[in-house]
Amino acid sequence: MTAKLPDSLRVIERGWLSANNILAFDGERATLIDSGYVTHAEQTVALLRHALAGCRLERLLNTHSHSDHIGGNAAVQAAFGCSIAVPAGLQASIAEWDEDALLLSPLGQQAAPFRHDGLIEAGSEIEFAGLSWQALAVPGHDMEALAFYNPERRLLISGDALWENGFGVVFPELLGTADGLAATRATLEMLGRLPIDIVIPGHGAPFADVERALATAFRRIDGFCADIERLAWHALKVIVAFALMERRQLAAAGFADFVASLPFAVDINQRYLALAQDELATRLLADLSGAGVLVHRGDMLILR
Repeated sequence: MTAKLPDSLRVIERGWLSANNILAFDGERATLIDSGYVTHAEQTVALLRHALAGCRLERLLNTHSHSDHIGGNAAVQAAFGCSIAVPAGLQASIAEWDEDALLLSPLGQQAAPFRHDGLIEAGSEIEFAGLSWQALAVPGHDMEALAFYNPERRLLISGDALWENGFGVVFPELLGTADGLAATRATLEMLGRLPIDIVIPGHGAPFADVERALATAFRRIDGFCADIERLAWHALKVIVAFALMERRQLAAAGFADFVASLPFAVDINQRYLALAQDELATRLLADLSGAGVLVHRGDMLILR
């Protein structure tokens, strides 16, 4: 079944460094959900300018505060003069620009500080794309994350709470800040009770086989609950790959030092794996190369 969206919604599908940009049109006015990563900000502005085709971008809404979703906020606001609204639970972290709470410093990531003009409360309703959307609390990947659900057209804008093949890394569980695995399971169960025909995820194309996606997500959460080291290793691979996406290439001789420069990688290794630095780097390099994420060209590592 092909995912058919209303004409008032347009998804600009990005890669894994930048979250998808979702544009919602109301006549000559538009709302944007999520803005991508900061190093893609210039590209994001250009893509939006083309897609808007003269329409006015009035609002930017964020599903959560990770760098690949808020990184372009400042540039988009400067370019279009739009307001920005964030999930209510993130007000202090964003207002104080707490790089630890926003998982910027720990993950070796960056985002440009921005000014938010409004807050989105879980349970509230928001109008965009000619439709009324419910703001749903979807804790797990980010404990303050929101998704947007339209019951009339059975549409879900899920952020990183549900992808076609899983969901975002459950950081709160690994960092010990919350019971992220239980929260993720509860979020998936809540989404499973909703009539949904199409999911617009934060990464990847919109999809209609929601039942299969949920089944995949539940299998993943079951596996992580049964083996926390599996979650830790998965998170390490994701974060190292993300950091490499920004660089695109790296001298092979510097890979171990590169991994050691990521506070999250060091912390998670100490908490769950207790591998020597060289062994950690060797295993990560083998897994990422085996998965086709990295290729060796001479003395360089190139991200595919």
